[in-house]
Amino acid sequence: MYEPVSHALLNRILDQVKPELKKKQLRFFHTRLGANFYAIHSLFKRLYGHREDLEAQMVRLVEVLAQNYIARPKPLKKLDKEREQDHQWFLHQRWVGMALYANAFAGRLPDLQERLPYLQELGVNLVHIMPILQCPPGASDGGYAVSDFRDVDERAGTLDELRALGEAMHAQDVLLTLDVVVNHTSDQHEWAQKAKAGEAKYQDYYYTFEDREIPDQYERTMPEVFPEQAPGNFTYDEAMERWVMTVFNTYQWDLNYRNPAVFIEMLDILLFWANQGADILRLDAVAFLWKKIGTQSQNEREAHVILQLFKDCCQVTAPGVLFIAEAIVAPSEIIKYFGEDAVVAKECEIAYNATTMALMWDAVATKNAQLLREGIRSLPDKLEGATWLNYVRCHDDIGLGFDDGDIVKAGYDPASHRRFLVDWFTGGYSMSPARGRRFGENAATGDARIAGSLASLAGLESALERGDPSEIQLCIDLILMLHGIILAFGGIPLLYYGDELGTLNDYSYEGDIHRSDDSRWIHRPVIDWERAERRNERGTPEQRIYQGLRHMIEVRKETPAFADFNNRELLDPESTHLFAFLRSHPQQPSERVLVVANFNDAPETMNLDELGGRGHFGTGQLVDSVSGSSLKVEEGVLTVPPFGIYWVEAH
Repeated sequence: MYEPVSHALLNRILDQVKPELKKKQLRFFHTRLGANFYAIHSLFKRLYGHREDLEAQMVRLVEVLAQNYIARPKPLKKLDKEREQDHQWFLHQRWVGMALYANAFAGRLPDLQERLPYLQELGVNLVHIMPILQCPPGASDGGYAVSDFRDVDERAGTLDELRALGEAMHAQDVLLTLDVVVNHTSDQHEWAQKAKAGEAKYQDYYYTFEDREIPDQYERTMPEVFPEQAPGNFTYDEAMERWVMTVFNTYQWDLNYRNPAVFIEMLDILLFWANQGADILRLDAVAFLWKKIGTQSQNEREAHVILQLFKDCCQVTAPGVLFIAEAIVAPSEIIKYFGEDAVVAKECEIAYNATTMALMWDAVATKNAQLLREGIRSLPDKLEGATWLNYVRCHDDIGLGFDDGDIVKAGYDPASHRRFLVDWFTGGYSMSPARGRRFGENAATGDARIAGSLASLAGLESALERGDPSEIQLCIDLILMLHGIILAFGGIPLLYYGDELGTLNDYSYEGDIHRSDDSRWIHRPVIDWERAERRNERGTPEQRIYQGLRHMIEVRKETPAFADFNNRELLDPESTHLFAFLRSHPQQPSERVLVVANFNDAPETMNLDELGGRGHFGTGQLVDSVSGSSLKVEEGVLTVPPFGIYWVEAH
């Protein structure tokens, strides 16, 4: 967009950039910068227009963009151009992801490279390597307390090894996803160390205060993220003799984005990792980027402006790179991280569908899909050019942040229902087969979240202990059914490492002084590769889960209706135990797949007449594309087995 004021500024800026940058061949850079500069200038001015050094800061911003463009490897620039030609490439049904810790899954980065054939055997072609940036030993929040944003932690490997891994993945058409923690640093980071030493420049990189007057004003409305292990939002630093904002843990210092130097530093870091070969950058804790007295300091409008600015700048230098918003917030807020007041995604192309994940676990506990349906129906439609990450489990806890109004519509009291769910999954009911642990319990409110591996929460751990074959099979069916939903739902399905083998809780964290106070380590296991070999032994739980999942992934990739173009229609079966939706072919809407999942441990029926004229499910031969078997329909009624799922197509 041409706008004379901003483009006059751009001309002045280009006159002021470092001479060596002017000598480079920057044709595509200048084209993209010109196309995006009006938005970049407008957003930057909105955040920092009150500052006298606005133009100087913008000169520095453009220099960072140009330097990173020049440093971008040629193969990645080629990939950028290809993805610009097919800007919806990531909405295709071919993508299936897995999130993993490199050390727990394989060891070091070269070991992970050797395990790529295992992932490809399963059908995974998007690998999210959870934090591998340098962090202090001991208390590091699982790698999310970064002490050096530009280096790989020596326990994981080296930068050269990461580049080699990225090249190997790209050669095999596998996407690399890396974490960048944009909200905070470790207190051991160079910036924090200089702040502790009294350098005012770096004290302004954080929220620091001489006394409690301003911190107390913040505290009146800011909730606690970890009330059990890190109460409050400020920590007194003896060396600095100042209070510093620490929303997560005392050793994680929140960055001050009111300072444009912080924004430019973090943009430079994002582009640095894009240039190391990352196809997707997962931006951690984005809901917390802007702090404001009198608010919860979450989901503030300025946080969205920061993300829009990150995206517009990235489109200049590395337009083929996608952003994931790690924002585990209320359903009405999460949708905004695709880009508020936009038609096409303008912030992050991908966001975690935490609402659907938590609601699926509600349906597991209640054997009732009504709240799952209500919660999904309340989610606003996502933007074009955006997609969900759908998952059953991840490295984090299961929060119960779904909407109170939806809980009421489903017939429950919100407070008592959440207490029931926590109790059900953490040992509060003797009849529950789940083996989870409480996490983040707030003694004042009684609120808590849930930790535990998928298999243990689904009852497989207790079923194996009892040795009941039919009970074991039911748990396996439940595990496959949950994955069958995320594979068909619309978006990128994200598996969690170990779940493909039915990995149980890992209780070893209890004896580790650095982990024992964080029950999430119960579901962050080290993979037993001897046990993984059982995936090839017929009849083992590992074989039944792995091969069942592998087959569903293969079928998903061959089913155009599972591409994500807002082509899903939620259904209301008469049975509350059933969760059902229709997926339609993007180019041929009349070609549909009916997905029906049964959350009951007994068979349930669905009258196909309920579909009306939507598809051809009332006539012809119906086939379950998962099993390849013809489905028996009697008088228009389809019977779904216990914890079963059908992907129904009419032939």
